[in-house]
Amino acid sequence: MTGHVSAAELIERGVDAKKAAGLADELNGILASSTPSEAWQQIAQSCFRTDDSFELHRFLYQAASASSRASHDPLPAWFPQVDARQSCNIGRMMTELGIDSVADLHEWSTQHRKAFWGWLIDKLGIHFLEPFRDIADLTGGAEWPCWFPGARMNIVDSCFRGNSDATAIVCEREGGSLESVSLAELEALTNRVANGLREHEIVPGDAVAVDMPMTVESVAVFLGIIRAGCVAVSIADSLASAQVAARLRLSNAKMVITQDSIRRAGKILPLYEKVVAADAPRTVVFPAREEVACELRSGDLGSEKFLSDFDQFESEPCEPHSHSSILFSSGTSGDPKTIPWTHTTPIKCAGDGYLYHDIQPGDRVAWPTNLGWMMGPWLVYAGLINRATIALFDGAPTGKEFGRFLQAADVNILGVIPSLVKTWRSSRCMENLNWERIKLFSSTGECSNPEDMFYLMWLASFKPIIEYCGGTEIGGGYIASTLLQPNVPSVFTTPALGLGMVLLDDEGEDSDQGDVFLEPPSLGLSTELLHQDHHAAFYAGTPSGRNGQIRRRHGDHFERLPGGQFRALGRVDDTMNLGGIKVSSAEIERVLNQVQGVDETVAVAISPEGGGPSLLWVFVVLSDRAALEREALQKLLQQAIRAELNPLFKIHDVEIVDTLPRTASNKVMRRLLRQQVLQTKST
Repeated sequence: MTGHVSAAELIERGVDAKKAAGLADELNGILASSTPSEAWQQIAQSCFRTDDSFELHRFLYQAASASSRASHDPLPAWFPQVDARQSCNIGRMMTELGIDSVADLHEWSTQHRKAFWGWLIDKLGIHFLEPFRDIADLTGGAEWPCWFPGARMNIVDSCFRGNSDATAIVCEREGGSLESVSLAELEALTNRVANGLREHEIVPGDAVAVDMPMTVESVAVFLGIIRAGCVAVSIADSLASAQVAARLRLSNAKMVITQDSIRRAGKILPLYEKVVAADAPRTVVFPAREEVACELRSGDLGSEKFLSDFDQFESEPCEPHSHSSILFSSGTSGDPKTIPWTHTTPIKCAGDGYLYHDIQPGDRVAWPTNLGWMMGPWLVYAGLINRATIALFDGAPTGKEFGRFLQAADVNILGVIPSLVKTWRSSRCMENLNWERIKLFSSTGECSNPEDMFYLMWLASFKPIIEYCGGTEIGGGYIASTLLQPNVPSVFTTPALGLGMVLLDDEGEDSDQGDVFLEPPSLGLSTELLHQDHHAAFYAGTPSGRNGQIRRRHGDHFERLPGGQFRALGRVDDTMNLGGIKVSSAEIERVLNQVQGVDETVAVAISPEGGGPSLLWVFVVLSDRAALEREALQKLLQQAIRAELNPLFKIHDVEIVDTLPRTASNKVMRRLLRQQVLQTKST
């Protein structure tokens, strides 16, 4: 691409032959006389129609990127609106504080952390049952801050501060019709859950597991558990029974609340059956449709017998640091990290929704997710605390039915994982829908592919994508994009406010490409792990900053671009991200090593060229007497993963090897195996 377009190239991409020559002259005039950014803005504003093909848009964007005045920075595909400073939340914040740039705002927020968090909790309307003496007590050091000392609170109260008649949730079940639930109705159901827990002898502090799809009922269950002063244990509905059992054991759950089955792509999949196979404690079962469609164990009960008749409940007062929920994130051992969220963690969720995703009262926010992954609770808090409507689709988000739901529900903020967008682009199932109501997208969960993200922008007549990266142990993101900065597909523009971030090379020195280290304190950052050493996991051995500040390892690898933006390069440890779900190599290998004929395995994640979801490669050493062909072996290994871990984890390729490369201390050299794959792919 030279920055020049011909009539023939335009015709090839769908432009009418009679108009192609004149349009080519107009485009070449723009490309020759403008900077790449100016050229793309002019082309987008004057030369496009909403029905022009994606191929034409991509071709012209590439032409602008390749023009003779192209800089070292990637070309933005979207630019902030003229009134952005007045219309978006973060812009109004800067105006109120008298700060001129996002970079200056970030510097202010890390130098004046108490003032920043105080400003944010005031804007969010966070409710305290008893007032705090200070925003944070840091006498224990930045690693162990005490947030809001002296206060008593229940974070669920902050979810119900909006207009009781406003729509809290708009929802649709696969094959059903659109329904809506008011804030008052959601709170009433939440209170019936809280009262039901008390009536069935669940007391404050008890852990109660939720293994349900994202529905009105599961949101009410999640909030009701926390309102009652209990701890909601989030379990993804896609997990196999062995993984459910591990999470019930690690959380010491006293009760499980689940659903009889789930419906996906027209298939009925058992859910209660998996919970029973996990040897779950007393279980409450909600119906997927009108009534529970399975026989219950002795002692288990249907939701109609569990839900209280009383729909009023006074929230249980809690310490800010009291556990509100427990989530799980893969570590480097067999068991997942068990990460408690406190009653202050949701403030981080809501704050990120307010600042980066610009969630405002009346917005409609959709994010295909589950309460078992952090974006499920994030969506609940970010939506309700910001007085927006949560849009829930109980079905597979991969087909056109989901797209029609977004259109019918008037969704204007849509979150995705990149692999979902890749599926849409491959099938073209979301084309010819009207998504012009969308004001922004957000992408998280894995490294994204710029071409896929450009396609997503095109689906909604070019709306920005907020790249958002963080973790369960952060309660949200540590880096994001904003509506005040030009938007480049797959590129981040700012570290999260109130949280320091540095990139360090292998020698521990500041670098433009390196491992991510965070500089606490920040609301949302975990301060403990259950059953594991939190300090060892995040702080032990990390280099201090120039002024002695402590640093916290995270495990991502990033690069800083010349213009100050950032691009994700993947994980640096043995944790991988498959389909937006974090899983450790140890978890995968433990399952695969049990397959008959297998002596040892090593699972590694490979990032495809151009970005996108990680691909799972498995290296296998067979036992002496095993005689398995590669294709048959891959099928056996995939069956084991489907049964024991998660059917969403797909093996991309299998390599049968005689031995594995090891260090002198007998540790497998995973980086060498990754390099071997990359070298094979390049030849």
